[in-house]
Order: sequence, then C-alpha cells, then structure tokens
Amino acid sequence: MSLGGSRTPFGGRRTPWHRKYPRRTLAALLSVLALVLTGLGWHSVDQLISGIERIGNLGLGGESDGATDILMVGIDARADAHGNPLTADELAMLHAGDDDEGGLNTDTIILIRVPNDGQSATAISIPRDAYVDIPGIGMGKINSAYGVTKATQQQKLIDQGVVPAEADRRSTLAGRQALIKTVGNLTGITVDHYAEVGLLGFVLLTDAVGGVEVCLNNAVDEPLSGADFPAGQQQLNGAQALSFVRQRHELPRGDLDRIVRQQVYMAQLVHQVLSAKMLTSPGRLRDLSDALGRTVVLDDGWDVLSFLHELKDLSGGLVKFETIPVKDLAGWTDNGESVVKVDPADVHKFVAKAVGDDSGDSGVDTTSFAVDVYNASGTGGLAGQAATALAAKGFRTGTVDNWIGGPIQTSRVLAGSGGDPKARAVAQALGGLPVISESGMAEGSIRVVLASDYSGPGSATGSGTFDFSGGAATAIPVAPAAPIDAGQNGPKCVN
Repeated sequence: MSLGGSRTPFGGRRTPWHRKYPRRTLAALLSVLALVLTGLGWHSVDQLISGIERIGNLGLGGESDGATDILMVGIDARADAHGNPLTADELAMLHAGDDDEGGLNTDTIILIRVPNDGQSATAISIPRDAYVDIPGIGMGKINSAYGVTKATQQQKLIDQGVVPAEADRRSTLAGRQALIKTVGNLTGITVDHYAEVGLLGFVLLTDAVGGVEVCLNNAVDEPLSGADFPAGQQQLNGAQALSFVRQRHELPRGDLDRIVRQQVYMAQLVHQVLSAKMLTSPGRLRDLSDALGRTVVLDDGWDVLSFLHELKDLSGGLVKFETIPVKDLAGWTDNGESVVKVDPADVHKFVAKAVGDDSGDSGVDTTSFAVDVYNASGTGGLAGQAATALAAKGFRTGTVDNWIGGPIQTSRVLAGSGGDPKARAVAQALGGLPVISESGMAEGSIRVVLASDYSGPGSATGSGTFDFSGGAATAIPVAPAAPIDAGQNGPKCVN
C-alpha cells in the first residue's frame, strides 16, 4: 500500500499552531465509527466489509481485559486503501490538490473502549500535535509517529537493496506498529484492533448515509479548509462535512476546537444512524460497501461481524466522546517547534477513569514480584530513594542502580506489556508514571527508569505530577471539555 513520503517534525522553527493551516485532517473515521457502533443492518455487514483491505502483524493485544480497545486513525494520504492515487477531481473536491508539504500524518487519532457486553462505548481523542515519546524516534508530535517511522525504515530498507515496493510495504507496517505502540504507551491501554481511513473516505461515507446535521455558534468563512457556513443548525454533505471537521485556523482553541467539532459531528452521525435505521436501504448499503472498500484498512484478526452483533442493542446515549487532558496548548520545544504538551501521568489517570478502570485497589500482590529501579537523572541517590518509597508501600525491590541504557527524557515503568497490572500498580505507587511496553522483557519483569522530570515519592518534591514548563513560555491553561454523547436531541452548537 503506497501512501507517499514523510516529513520529519524535528528541527527548525515551525509556524505556530494558531497560524498554520493543518495537514489534511482525515475525519473519515467519524463515519466509520457510526457503522462500527451500530447493530442496525448487521446481518448485511458481510457485504459491507468484504472489500476492506486487511493487514496483520501489527503488535495488537487480544481483548483479555474485558473490553475491546480500537485505535481509529485518519490518514493524510493521496491514495486509496489499495494504493491507487486519487483523481484530480477527487483531490480538488477535498481541497487537497495544491498541498506542497507532502508527507504522511495521522491527523485524527481516537482510542475507543467497548466493554465486552457491548452496551456502551467511550471514544477518546488525542490532539495531533501532542508531544510524546515515539518508540525508536524520541520526542515528537504523535501525528508524526507513523510517517517518520515509515520514512526512516523505508530509507534503511532501500539502502539495504530492498526493492521499492517491498520497502514501502514493510516500512508502512513499521509506521503503523509505531503509532499503535505510541498510543498504548501514552494512554496505558493495550490496543486490540486497528482501523485506518483514507482522505476520500469521509466524503464517500458521509454521503452514503445522507449527510449529517451540525450547528455553529457563529458563521465561518475560512478558505484554507473550505469551511464557509452560516451560524445555526444545518445539514452538510460529505465535502462540506470534511471542511467542517478539518478547520482549526481561526478557531479560538485551534486543534481542541477542531476535536470538539469532530466529536459533535460523530455523535450526531451515530445518533442519526441509531435512531433512523439508515442502514436498511439497499442503495445506501451498496454505497457504503463501495466507500469502505476504497478507503478503509482493518487488522486481519478482527471479526467485525461478531463484534457488530454484540453491539446490536447499543443506544446513542451510551456512546461518549472525551479528549485527553492538555497541559499547554501552545508549547514550544527547545528547537522551536510548536507542540501541544501533555502529562503522560495525567493522561493515564484520565483514560483509566474514562474507561471505568480507575479502581484504587489494583488487586496485585505487591510481594509476588521484584521491581528494578534505575536512575537516569542527574540527581544522585534518586533510584534508592524511590526504591525505599516502593518498599514502604509493600513492594519488593530488585536491582537498584544507575541507568546505562541511553538517554531517557521522561520517567517510565517498563514491562513486556503496557497493560501489565503489576506494572500499572508500580506506576500508580510512583505518582502515576506512564507504563511503556518494552520488547524482549521477560514476562513478569518490572523496570522503573527515573529521569530528571521525576517528582513522585522519593524525589525532592515527593508529588506525583510533572513540571513541563521548562524554559518555554507560560503555559496556556486548558479547561477540560464536557463529555459529549450521541443521545442528544439535535446537534450541539460549537465554535
């Protein structure tokens, strides 16, 4: 599957988020979610999904925690799911024909938790500019994890003499694996299934269900995204809806307002499908089948028919939409890159609460395993002090030493799986550190690596939060958005 080249986000001063037109936001997954979260017409889904591209070897989980966790990704690509370039007319319709930046970004990233009883769903949005630790790359915007990894691996393979088509296939897989691992590390959730939607998919899928109603607080006229709408309630077709959810230029909170638009649009789409039984029309089923086949990629281990059957009784009021907490909406890196700063510990806590997994009692026998603690900071004795704090909480400690595994910028707990309950118990005891999966670690092994950002038990401050201020400008406080559900009467009005 050829999705084009990639542009690294590292190095050089970039245009601030509030003045730069974003990479083409793929909100096609908004319509896909409506299909995934509805049981209407599930008996006909076999014909809908028969042409969908399937991929394997993504490093996914196995739904072993009593829920299905789905990573839905919107890809900024100029090709369909099978690698065929979009036509000039299609690019023009999408306001994508004059993009000179190239590259491949995942500009819409949503993690969806569906308990195995199929009675509810929680969709959690992640800002595309969230500044996170990308495995094998280092700190960068989360929407670059896929593209930067792909570009890096593709060049390595070509340098090794691998033919371009095979280098593209293998590097694309590596990019998807990197994004899945990055999201898992940031949220503390092991991803079970993967869904990817191309640029054209949003338009085709939206038109196939007859359009969706939205509501704006104020009229907008923003030519870069093509958003030109009056204030108030209105129904949008696919191309209009793409402009509606893509716009963040001239929005008060930039990407966060764009996310709210995506969520209210998704909520209304789910509400319309659930309430109006829109999937019962043979013509619309045919259009949906064509749209899904051209624009959607799923992991090959996902039994979609069984999954949809479990969701046949889902109601719109139990489909909730949230956004991870943000520390600084207008942060800057040391090399002058504009980013959205997030606190991994806060994100872990928020996600655990959002998906109903925030019990204070982990149920873990803290004496049944040993925790190795390493100091990767410049503070002498930090590992020993943290180990003492762990022992005071009932944990057994193993090796306590200085870290020699290379530079570490953020503190973390390493384990074979990001969802390891023992690792999560240790992380919670140390103030909510992120749990990161580390390939090659023996089952049951837990390793704590403390960097200079650590301020949990055993540090000088003893708190469980992180200071992201550094030498950057004063952080812009970001108030959490109220949850949105798909059961409201009529669309919620937004910026």
